[in-house]
Amino acid sequence: MKRLKGKTTVITGGGSGIGLSASKRFAAEGASVIVLEVDDSSGKKVEREIIDSGGACRFIQTDISDVSSVAAAFAIIQKDYAKIDVLYNNASVFLGKLDGPVDTLDFMTFEKIVKINLYGLFACSHYAIPLMKKEGGSIINTASSAAVIGIPNCDAYTASKGATVALTRSFAVEFGPFGIRTNCIAPAAIMTPMVYESNLNDPNFDEKKFLSTGTPLRRWGTPDDIASVALFLASDESSYLNGAIITADGGITIS
Repeated sequence: MKRLKGKTTVITGGGSGIGLSASKRFAAEGASVIVLEVDDSSGKKVEREIIDSGGACRFIQTDISDVSSVAAAFAIIQKDYAKIDVLYNNASVFLGKLDGPVDTLDFMTFEKIVKINLYGLFACSHYAIPLMKKEGGSIINTASSAAVIGIPNCDAYTASKGATVALTRSFAVEFGPFGIRTNCIAPAAIMTPMVYESNLNDPNFDEKKFLSTGTPLRRWGTPDDIASVALFLASDESSYLNGAIITADGGITIS
């Protein structure tokens, strides 16, 4: 039997990177996938690809940093689906070339990163949880290795991801009695377009040194690596996990 058969799943940022892999994996496992994506082109593309492959998918253009956009998206979901089984708060932004130490960090950059990574998670959870309370379900949040170890030169990103870990634990305690499990994936070194733009396009980034000394598995992670963890957390196989922070980084945070 397919692991997500009959489940309605919402994936933010489902049109690219980890979200794209998760959208396809969830659909292949029988889920009805609702992709909330700001980019119209990538959102329509994943919707079309999943439907063409025999899956169920609906794209709703959504800017998660804009609460009115999130409210409108969930109004559609409530009207057409009535319930949500899985909310995957995947969408995030890492602006490696703009982020930095707090004493030199531009206020607008800090606000932009936090509005997407933290306010977006809050807004989506705010509207999704009432649709999950009746039957329970799974919330999957996306943090980062930056939330559990000290990483310099990305204080806005670190702040947003540290808050994500804290909210995961709060959600787990607050909504566990409703049968809503909340867990968090903390990835690192995942080869996505965002990471490429922020790191590999930086002339000062030494990829060879990073892979040979900073990553115990000596390779980049892939979006599918993280989508597999998300699939487990979305499925009933993880029915007794609640408040867990799963560090999916090839061992970077312990090396």
